[in-house]
Amino acid sequence: MKLFVFLAFSLFAGTSANAQNAIDFANLTRYKDENTSILNSKKNVDVVFMGNSITEGWVKSHPEFFSENNYTGRGISGQTTSQMLLRFQNDVIALKPKLVIINAGTNDIAQNTGIYDADFTFNNIKAMADIAQNNGIKVIIASVLPAAAFPWRKEITDAPQKVDALNNRLKQYANNNRLMFVDYNTAMRDAKGGMREGLSKDGIHPVPAGYAIMEPMIKNAINKTLRKK
Repeated sequence: MKLFVFLAFSLFAGTSANAQNAIDFANLTRYKDENTSILNSKKNVDVVFMGNSITEGWVKSHPEFFSENNYTGRGISGQTTSQMLLRFQNDVIALKPKLVIINAGTNDIAQNTGIYDADFTFNNIKAMADIAQNNGIKVIIASVLPAAAFPWRKEITDAPQKVDALNNRLKQYANNNRLMFVDYNTAMRDAKGGMREGLSKDGIHPVPAGYAIMEPMIKNAINKTLRKK
């Protein structure tokens, strides 16, 4: 009887843990306290950067770029567009920024949460842009960064082609809807479509030299969009 109770409890505990992971698929708790602090302080947020580890790493690499310009980073390592879309209300809309930068797609192509579907990924990014604009928030679409291959998904051999195809769609969408498109990819790629030497250690995540290319590009786009000098 005692063994039965122990096994039943263990099964329940394991199921509860799995259920909790499933419930927080989008990692809504990641920025919960920071978002609450901003809302309680009634601080005005100019720009939110929505993204994955590239955005999260940017804040860690050069926090002054964000704090000095009143930018807020909302990147979560490993996330795909479906996860970003689920947390978009909490991590962007609720903060009422003037502008959101959407930089997404790398982990979709890397199949972090399932088989890559170009239409699904594009529509998730489009949905985030639509939601932002419907709430009076301006939008900048940023390109997917160069990727010759994914170190954790070596079986994917056509990463540059998929990245280029998605970027072409995003650029066309931005142009058709009079949104700013910031093309990090062209500025950072080599002849094979991968990250240029010296800009990354793993071919995916920028080092400070990579972010140094991205920063003036995005700041210029932000200033133009918000009509700042």
